[in-house]
Amino acid sequence: MEQVKALDALEQFVALSKAATSPRAAADVIRQATSHPNTFLFTELLEAPQIQALSSQPDLAPHLALLRIFSYGTYTDYASAQGLPPLNEAQALKLRQLSVLTHARDHASLTYASLIQKLGLSSARELEDTVVSAVYAGLVQAKLDPARQQVQVTSIAPLRDLAPGSVPSLLTALREWSGRCESTLDELEAQVAAIRQDVAQRAAERRAWDERMHRLVEEEKTKAMAGGHDGMGGGGGGGGGGGGHGRRHLVSGSHNSSHHQHSRFGKRGSSLMDATGAGTLDDEAMDVDDEEDVGTDGKKRASRRKL
Repeated sequence: MEQVKALDALEQFVALSKAATSPRAAADVIRQATSHPNTFLFTELLEAPQIQALSSQPDLAPHLALLRIFSYGTYTDYASAQGLPPLNEAQALKLRQLSVLTHARDHASLTYASLIQKLGLSSARELEDTVVSAVYAGLVQAKLDPARQQVQVTSIAPLRDLAPGSVPSLLTALREWSGRCESTLDELEAQVAAIRQDVAQRAAERRAWDERMHRLVEEEKTKAMAGGHDGMGGGGGGGGGGGGHGRRHLVSGSHNSSHHQHSRFGKRGSSLMDATGAGTLDDEAMDVDDEEDVGTDGKKRASRRKL
């Protein structure tokens, strides 16, 4: 977007250079173009035939040299050159803004002291005003850090022309940058592969742990069910045995009771019959063995009660 805006601003000066009928008129086009607030690219104007013709005019050749500095130079280049035309206020601001754009590529030169020297300024306030104007012009995105005396640049606009012979060095820098990017990508891919391997290993360990726990739980359930069946079988047998013994004792006791009753009835049957012959038992005279008690001598004794 900034490039389109800058090229549109330069287009009118390219047209004026084609219409220039004298070297003095061409030099005046250079002055106007370098003073305009929206012109930052000058290659097309620099290649115009009328502008290049100034190199053959000794008194006007410095205007062509000035245009080259605006195209790909810095304020330091202007200050160190001899015989260049003086700058008006707009030209001085424009060249300092373009110099900020160039120096922003080197973070080591973004200190207040370094920029003040390179831009030909006299105070930190003048430097801050210049940086702010460059930000508003869309050349850079930066923040001022007065506490640390630094300018923090986050991005720069592609609004500088390439100097002659700079293409090979630029290609070398791009190749180095590409190599660093490829190396960084390889490292990232290796880290991603290591992370994926670690995740897969952890997942396999988790599955193995879950399977082991499931197997142990199933084994415990099987043992618990087997133990429950064994307990139920033993209890039933014991109960059956105990029940059988109890029944035998009950039958024995009934048999003994019947025997005693029969004996008693045999001995005293005549006295127990009533006068009518109905076979009624005398309640007071009838003795029944209720249960057997075991004495201290180990012999069973029948307790007798009357009915």
